Amino acid sequence: MLERLQAALDNNDAQGFSRELGNIAKLRSMAQLAKDTGLGRESLYKALSGEGNPSFGTILKVIHALGLKLNVQLPERTV
Repeated sequence: MLERLQAALDNNDAQGFSRELGNIAKLRSMAQLAKDTGLGRESLYKALSGEGNPSFGTILKVIHALGLKLNVQLPERTV
């Protein structure tokens, strides 16, 4: 699942990223995720379905609550 999450990010696929994050969240318990993020369970289901349009703040809250990290890297330069 993490590979698909990374692939969606690499391909600039926001809907795919949200959907894969939602798949991970479902495995961990959406009810617990709602408690940990302070967001409504139904709102999370919709936001992470791949059909929703979650805010970046929501994505960050979910990533943090799942114990994941989002890293930014500069592309490698060839000489």
